[in-house]
Amino acid sequence: MVVDNRGKTIFVGVLIGAATGLIAALLLNRRALKDERSTAITAGEGLRVGILVIGLLRAIMSLGEDEKKL
Repeated sequence: MVVDNRGKTIFVGVLIGAATGLIAALLLNRRALKDERSTAITAGEGLRVGILVIGLLRAIMSLGEDEKKL
C-alpha cells in the first residue's frame, strides 16, 4: 500500500525553504552592516549562489534513484 503524503512533503519543504531564506537574509544583512555597504550581495555572488542552488536541487532530485535500479 502506497501512502500519499505529497501535501505533508510540500508543507515541510515550504517551512524549510522559508527558514533557510530567513537565515540567509539575516546573514546578508549582518555582512552588509559589518562592511558598511548598502547592498549585501554583488551580481557575481548572486550568480554563484544561484548555481549552487541549482546543484542542490539536482542532488535532491536524484535522491532515491539508486534504490529504483535494484
